[in-house]
Amino acid sequence: MIDMQSIDGPAQRAGARMETEMTDSTQRRIFVTRTLTGACALIASPLAVRAQPARVDEADETAVALGYKHDTSKVDNKRFPNHSAAQTCLNCSFFQGSATDEWGGCAMFGRKQIAAKGWCSAWAKKPA
Repeated sequence: MIDMQSIDGPAQRAGARMETEMTDSTQRRIFVTRTLTGACALIASPLAVRAQPARVDEADETAVALGYKHDTSKVDNKRFPNHSAAQTCLNCSFFQGSATDEWGGCAMFGRKQIAAKGWCSAWAKKPA
């Protein structure tokens, strides 16, 4: 009878190589799976964490200095005689939102958002 453990030849080396390849293949699969999962988590996390940008408070120092109001109809016309009810942040050149946005960015208020129906003394007509 032939003792298979004592055979030292191509068959035994091929078996050892196949076992190593299977282990390497499994490790590679685990690595790729974990890497893709981690990458997806990194990509998705800002979307999940991202909150709405802060909105300007009418009591904010800059808002008070510019006479900002969330509603253009509540602007003090005595303090701002050049104000017109037709002037809103939506039709101001500094408004950074789209025509359908209720809130959007403004160059005057940095990263904070302003109401599309709002107004401040920096209002400048949006070019046609």
